[in-house]
Amino acid sequence: MAENEFASGTENKQPALKEAVCIDAMRIYDSCSDKDCLEDMRVLFPAAVQPLVDSAANVRVRYVDVISVYIDMQPIPFNRGYYSIDLTFFFDVSLDLYGGSIIGSERVSGVAVFNKKVILFGSEGNVKMFSSEDSCDTCEVQCSRMLPKATVQVARPVALSAKLCDRGSCVCGCEPCCVIPDCIASRYGGAFETTPQKNTVYVTIGLFTIVQIVRNVQMLIPAFDFCVPEKECVTSSDNPCELFRKIEFPTDEFFPPKANDCNCGCGCNK
Repeated sequence: MAENEFASGTENKQPALKEAVCIDAMRIYDSCSDKDCLEDMRVLFPAAVQPLVDSAANVRVRYVDVISVYIDMQPIPFNRGYYSIDLTFFFDVSLDLYGGSIIGSERVSGVAVFNKKVILFGSEGNVKMFSSEDSCDTCEVQCSRMLPKATVQVARPVALSAKLCDRGSCVCGCEPCCVIPDCIASRYGGAFETTPQKNTVYVTIGLFTIVQIVRNVQMLIPAFDFCVPEKECVTSSDNPCELFRKIEFPTDEFFPPKANDCNCGCGCNK
């Protein structure tokens, strides 16, 4: 019996701890997650696209993606260690326009803007950090203390709905409170129309985010071994048939899973 216990223990033996090492890493001091339903976000269009929107009779949203997020972080007075983080999200919104003078459908893209504020703890530090990578030719006055860094992780937004409003039919909620930056406007070929137009498009978006405050610290961690790659590099080939032979046969495409095979946790087994 003892021999069996010893054998079973050796099969699942973990790598031996070799040493404790000190590393320089970004430690998460505080974080929060949010699930936001952004209802009736106005979509802005370039000047060349707005006439198509004005002549449309209906609209349907295809997808929404995040172009960029602008992050501004400031310490909160009289609340030491806490920071206010202002997030400005810029969404790329793809739409189909129907009706009016449009024959069939017309696909257009615009930008929606959303502002969000969170408060997180980032602690305090009174040191300056320099490195050998800093250039002596561009010596700038350093901050009196090393501030933490704010980061945001965004999942692919969920495009929920879209509606078309003419100027007199409805006044909807979320109007963008900032201009579109030039670096984003250049993706769409020109300046955006922010003044009221004949027709306005509003979309509703589902958004999942994680906001974190991190600091650069030295940490002591256990080390087992170096991370030596165990996988060999695959040499690419210019022969398309050789590449095709490496692709597995798509069995699931021909035989879709049954309801009782679904493991998505969405009530498929009811």
